[in-house]
Order: sequence, then C-alpha cells, then structure tokens
Amino acid sequence: MIEIKDVYKNFGEHRVLDGLSLNIATGTTCVIIGRSGCGKSVLLKHIVGILKPDKGDVFVEGKDMVRLAEKELNALRLKIALVFQGGALFDSMTVGENVGFGLIEHSDVGRKELLERIEESLCLVGLCGIANLMPSELSGGMKKRVALARAICVKPEIILYDEPTTGVDPITADSINELIRNLHDKLKVTSVVVTHDMKSAYKVADRIAMMYQGKIIAEGTSSEIENSQHPVVHQFVNGLAQGPITETIERFR
Repeated sequence: MIEIKDVYKNFGEHRVLDGLSLNIATGTTCVIIGRSGCGKSVLLKHIVGILKPDKGDVFVEGKDMVRLAEKELNALRLKIALVFQGGALFDSMTVGENVGFGLIEHSDVGRKELLERIEESLCLVGLCGIANLMPSELSGGMKKRVALARAICVKPEIILYDEPTTGVDPITADSINELIRNLHDKLKVTSVVVTHDMKSAYKVADRIAMMYQGKIIAEGTSSEIENSQHPVVHQFVNGLAQGPITETIERFR
C-alpha cells in the first residue's frame, strides 16, 4: 500500500530524513516509534503529499506522490485520512459539521446521506447522538474521538495517526488504543500510527518501525521490537536514561 524509498528531507541545514526506506503492507497497522522531534510527523506529511522529499520516492497504491499532477494527487488524498495530534477541530462548527467536513468539501453527497454518515461515524467511535454539541463542550478524550470520526467519515483506505494518545490520561489513552484496533478490524484499513508511547505501540501494531537519526533502524513485530538487542532500540523501548541515544545528545551539547 505504501512504499517509501531512500527519502531525504532537509529544513535549512537540518537533515530530518536521511535515506529513509519503509514498506507498509495493505491492511496492516504499522507503528512508527522514535523520540520527539526525530521526524515522525514529517514522514506522515510525505505519505499524504503535504511535503515532498528533496530526494527519493513515495508511492501510495503504486502511484508516485512526488510526481503526480495536482488533480491526481488530490484524488488520491481523498483515500487518505490524517488524524492530527491535537484533534484540530473547528471551534466554530458543531461536532456534526466537523465530522462531515470532508464530505461537504469534496463530495456531492445529499443531506440525508450526509447526516447518516456523520451519525454512523460518531457511533463507531462510541459517541452516538452528540452531533449538535460544540467542541468546547467536549472533554479532551471526546475531541480525539471526534477527530477519528471525521477521519473515517470519508471512508478512507489509509488512516494516518499523529500521536493519538498524547495529552490524555492513561485510561483515555487505552480506550483510544482499543478504538484504533477496533476500527482497523472493522474497516479493514491500512493504518500508520506515529507515537513515542510504547504501551500504545504494542497494543495496536502489526509491525513496529523505529526511526533514529533520519532512518528506520529496526522493524519487526511487537515482540521482536520489545526484545530487540539493538542498543538504541533497547534504550528507547525500555525508557532508559543511559544509552547510545543520550550519549549522542550529550556529544552535541
């Protein structure tokens, strides 16, 4: 479904992606782990075509995201839903208007079907009957769920999650993990989850890939990553203060 080949991306003199390659199979959930600021969100933006690499290739469904004409790129983007880290709901719109935004903007669906799709999406995330509420009336966890409902309302083939459990309590985080897993099973979508929360990673992943210094340095099942003897992976997944990651940081201070 997604093929990333030898991608480089610089911002000024700062190299964020340094020859990164990764393949994500159709219908799987791939979790990308790594420290904050390592370029995980930048990678997501390359997959959806918001950013283009300085060098390298990104293919989605066999189509070249780097060289597609704008019209073809926009058509392909309609198959991809991005769940932003903070939810990114429109404060001036109702929950229902937020959830249906993609359909309203990019389809000619009738009002009856629109309302049905909105309610169906809200029910899938456990929020039936709240379409008329405003975002200000929701808790942080509910806002995350509404963002998920907005993503699935357009019936995407790929869902990209940017730090879905950031900023919520552990119980809410676990319910979001359950929701991601359940949506994957029900909708048969390909999912890419960016996180540094290992509990979340182990719960939702079919495969886990670790980013470090602009590359994928390890990839495998949850069990393989959890038991990896690679020194960088071992330090990260076990949350150890001492190890090659912190030694590298100290050298640059």
